[in-house]
Amino acid sequence: MIEVKEGAALPDSLWAATAQPAPDTPPLRESASFDVAIVGAGFTGLSTALHLAERGVKVCVLDAAEPGWGASGRNGGQVIPGLKYDPDELVQRFGETAGNRLVEVVGGAADNVFDVIRRYGIECSAVRSGWIQPAPSPAMLETVTRRARQWEARGAKISLLDGAEVSRRLGTKSYIGGWVDHRAGSIQPLSYARGLARAAQARGVAVHGRTAVTRLTRRERGWRVETHGGAVVDAQRVVIATNGYTGALWPGLRQSVIAANSFIVATRPLPLGIGDDILRGGEVASDSRRLLLYFRRDAAGRLLMGGRGPFSEPRANGDWAHLERAVELMYPQLKGIGYEYRWAGRVAITADFLPHIHEPAPGLSIALGYNGRGIAMATTFGKHLAERLCGESSAAFPFAVTPVRSIPFHGLQRFYITAGVAWYRLMDAIA
Repeated sequence: MIEVKEGAALPDSLWAATAQPAPDTPPLRESASFDVAIVGAGFTGLSTALHLAERGVKVCVLDAAEPGWGASGRNGGQVIPGLKYDPDELVQRFGETAGNRLVEVVGGAADNVFDVIRRYGIECSAVRSGWIQPAPSPAMLETVTRRARQWEARGAKISLLDGAEVSRRLGTKSYIGGWVDHRAGSIQPLSYARGLARAAQARGVAVHGRTAVTRLTRRERGWRVETHGGAVVDAQRVVIATNGYTGALWPGLRQSVIAANSFIVATRPLPLGIGDDILRGGEVASDSRRLLLYFRRDAAGRLLMGGRGPFSEPRANGDWAHLERAVELMYPQLKGIGYEYRWAGRVAITADFLPHIHEPAPGLSIALGYNGRGIAMATTFGKHLAERLCGESSAAFPFAVTPVRSIPFHGLQRFYITAGVAWYRLMDAIA
């Protein structure tokens, strides 16, 4: 897991270059008291803070860097509802009542994002034109067709795509069919994170960057949150929302997830006449391979291509070569187009591929592990976690609260990821 150094600069990326200006989030200089202290100013922490503030709760958010510094400001910007599991699988796993409630909540996750954007006027290049999941083989086409039918049976607006239609929408003949989920869309993720921070501040939330939290101590009436600069926060409740950049703040938490690297490249804006048929409808796409590729256009017409990369931090342009090859294989007309940006970020992968909510001590909540669905799910987690912290019935909370469990031999996570990538690549080739 990658520790966040206090005051770490925002890494270069397309989003850093094109985002709305950052809000003022000065370091915490003086000790203070709040109802809730949140560690981590990504989507989870900011959504939780905003939804708490809407209910009149006094909240502060502390981040070692700045809002959106981690995966929240580095991801592909795809707003996709649902989880890795299909609806029927969730019902089978959690039972009829709890499973259907969970399906309802995760199915509405994209709605939560676009509702917050609308209500607070967040400028983040939001487009809601749908998400295409194409299939490169008959076996995968059968899988995505079954998935689409399950969501359709639950009222979701979806469309099945044959080979000709998926080729027309994507502008490539690399896939034989698929489906489009019209609930989904895209955003400029760093602008969205900054917009959440501004919205929270407007509701009275204190947001402090360059404020690393070093220790949590349980007290008679709540918690003491100590920071690197010496200032402390006393709060009745604490939320840890550090996801793929989780450190050693709580025992075993860092070892409960795998911090996988997601790599992205962005071309220069495509000239007229070149790539006009690539995602012409404004959709986003991620395919059904086990080692998936995800791609989209941005507001300026660049093509972005993302996927898994090496565990270690990238050091040279060659670390993104596998994605540039994918672009040229899918879109031969873009050979030699040139790439303006290359970047990477850590996503938190859980052992069961489900997001995790933990309550390991009275007044302490932990939320992390979105497995690549962070924008919609983290926003949704924040909404429901705020309701829970405000005393709503635990029966209404749609997510299972679980103990913090370390992944066995977590120190070998570099090996896990390398072996997993090789295995998935083999399975994709066989399929």
